[in-house]
Amino acid sequence: MPSCAYEAALRERLLDHLEVLGKDRLLEVLGKLVSIPTVNPPGESYGEMAEALQEIMEDSGYDVRVVEVPRSYLEKYIPAYADHPRYIVLARLGSKGPVLHFNSHYDVVPPGDGWSRDPFRLTVEGDIVYGRGVVDMKGGMATAILAAHAASRAGAEELGSIELSFTPDEETGGETGVKYLVDSGLVSPDYVIVPEASGSGNVWIGNKGNLWAEVEVRGRQAHGSTPWLGLNAFEGMAKLAAALSGALSRRLSGRISSYPFEDPRGARPTVNLGGEVHGGAKVNVVPGRYSFTIDRRLIPEEDLESAEAELRSALEEAAAPLREEGYEVEMRVISRSPPSVVDPRGRLATALSEAIRAVKGNGPSLTVCPGGLDTRYFQMAGIEALTYGPGDTSYAHAADERNSISEMLDVAKAYALLIPSLFAPCA
Repeated sequence: MPSCAYEAALRERLLDHLEVLGKDRLLEVLGKLVSIPTVNPPGESYGEMAEALQEIMEDSGYDVRVVEVPRSYLEKYIPAYADHPRYIVLARLGSKGPVLHFNSHYDVVPPGDGWSRDPFRLTVEGDIVYGRGVVDMKGGMATAILAAHAASRAGAEELGSIELSFTPDEETGGETGVKYLVDSGLVSPDYVIVPEASGSGNVWIGNKGNLWAEVEVRGRQAHGSTPWLGLNAFEGMAKLAAALSGALSRRLSGRISSYPFEDPRGARPTVNLGGEVHGGAKVNVVPGRYSFTIDRRLIPEEDLESAEAELRSALEEAAAPLREEGYEVEMRVISRSPPSVVDPRGRLATALSEAIRAVKGNGPSLTVCPGGLDTRYFQMAGIEALTYGPGDTSYAHAADERNSISEMLDVAKAYALLIPSLFAPCA
């Protein structure tokens, strides 16, 4: 049978089964996922989630295994939470290539205050669902599971293989989740889709890099009634932060990426000072030590080594007057991740764009995400990987987090249409 006929037949079966499973199966799965409070940190209910996902995927026709991340890996990357086990759930349909892989993280941030609904109970109001994680990213996870279930019923394994991985700890950097998954060789797919909430009309082809650092300013502690005997580290830190901000602005102001961003302001490198500030002892104590953080975001044209050298140079410029006053200033890098993008003209991007166009009537924007994504671990391993999932990121991490049922179903349909175009491309 010609490949065009294979593709058309598989597409028809996929859409038929997706229609039958539909909203009921989507909400059944999503309700189960939201009800398990996988709050990170510290990493609650991960074992319960692994058991639930194993059951869901076995019911969907997949072979499933659960892998525990070694404690040595946890102690290296998250020593404070090493007593909380981490699990990766792997589900596979088929034994031949090509392999299309969907990766979802199952951890969520704490619910916080301001909810008008139970954050760990799925609430459905018309086309809108509420609950912690329905955008970031249990909604995308349930959407991928729905499409994968339809693929199982449609017999997609005759032409290729579908994998799903469910990983922890995206909310704390992904080292003990996707990084371990990729570094350990547990999977080696041809194509990867990460169903994070890019929005149904947008595909993220990559993300900015990040360089996080902490700067410590040391003065001299003294009694608050005799401040002339001390050297106020808070005042020194304030002067340093203002000078550093100016020094960095002068270096970065003329830089702009050639890659597209949804918000044009995202196309520039950015610096955020003071996300965390620590120091001081008591109201009547001249503080002898203060520290603040730096969050430097890199556009795709930048590299980590140059960005760190530039940051240290700017810090030295800003710190010189303080050192003359007797202050000590030190910086240490606490996290780094390079920018990562894939070719927007690649096979996966082309096929996914065509699938989205078939569902929505027009093709998606192909942009770079200003934040970090687990997708980068696949991209850095040389795997063609994209981020595409339902939801508006402005609701992520917010009270009354919400998503749209109709958007999730549209994205599931795009996933379903992607499968035959990769497995049986029309000649």
